[in-house]
Amino acid sequence: MTGRLLEARNVSVEFVTRSGHVARALDGVNLQVGAGEVVALVGESGSGKTTVARTMLGLERPVAGEVAFDGEPLGYSGRRLRELRRRVQMVLQDPAGALNPRQTVYESVAEGMRLHGLAAKDPAGRTETEMVAAAMASAGLRPPERLFLRYPHELSGGQRQRVLIAGALALGPELLIADEPVSSLDASIRGEILALLLKLRDELGLGVLVVTHDLGLAWNIADRIAVMYLGRVVEAGPTEEVLQAPQHPYTQALLSVVPEIEELRPVVLTGEIPDPTRIPGGCRFHPRCPAVADGSAAADGVERSCRTQPLEVLPADPQGHHTACHLAALRSSTGPRTGSIV
Repeated sequence: MTGRLLEARNVSVEFVTRSGHVARALDGVNLQVGAGEVVALVGESGSGKTTVARTMLGLERPVAGEVAFDGEPLGYSGRRLRELRRRVQMVLQDPAGALNPRQTVYESVAEGMRLHGLAAKDPAGRTETEMVAAAMASAGLRPPERLFLRYPHELSGGQRQRVLIAGALALGPELLIADEPVSSLDASIRGEILALLLKLRDELGLGVLVVTHDLGLAWNIADRIAVMYLGRVVEAGPTEEVLQAPQHPYTQALLSVVPEIEELRPVVLTGEIPDPTRIPGGCRFHPRCPAVADGSAAADGVERSCRTQPLEVLPADPQGHHTACHLAALRSSTGPRTGSIV
């Protein structure tokens, strides 16, 4: 990591529902992504992952906290947002929906460059066509000229995803935010796209924030992982530490159903993520927590705290392994008991 390029600092985001209730989509999120590293933001649907990505791109404004870009608050001025959206590009999860069916591949890749006027400012003096071809080649679309005049419906799913990535690369970004980048692809293509993201990190020094529900994907690609639940990061740290020694029951449950991991017994969570207009008191995970359900929390004397005592917001620490869990805090100070759920 070569510095904090993009950072969420204690960010909270709220939405008002049609019934007039306030839904707190994010509730104190700290996260940072630097050049040359891959960070995975993991959690179930409804945990707030995509809202984090949109907020860090300036598409949503926090009601509390701030987004920092190059160490300075974003500010939301036109110039700062324009600079952010050139240097930080988003790759959406559904290439079939993200690409304009009436635009050729060439037009799709060139569109962002034209909006930012980059073809006229290229320091190497390249033409627009040369810049589009270079971006497509970097995304693995070779030879690019053969695809210039094709339309999205003429491409495979993997090729469409590469076109989205090429459109992002055409702007010369320093960081990519990839929202479920392989969820719509066949298993045979998933590995190719993940390998491409790692290649871009290694060759171009790009930072990558990968938004995913798949811990197996995160294990294969990420340097660091942040696990989200109901608008907060509940566990974060270096990938090997988090996934080889998960401390939060939610992380343990997500990890237990990764197909590649056979030694863990599956943990089936009851119910769904609660309504963000009615966040539970105490630990927000306690209504679904296996440690509360099986009596482990009561045996360790923390069940009351789980139900009534709020947890502190985790820091954005790129080195440490942090967990927001009363039971994990107790066990880290006393050693694990036989009631561990993994």
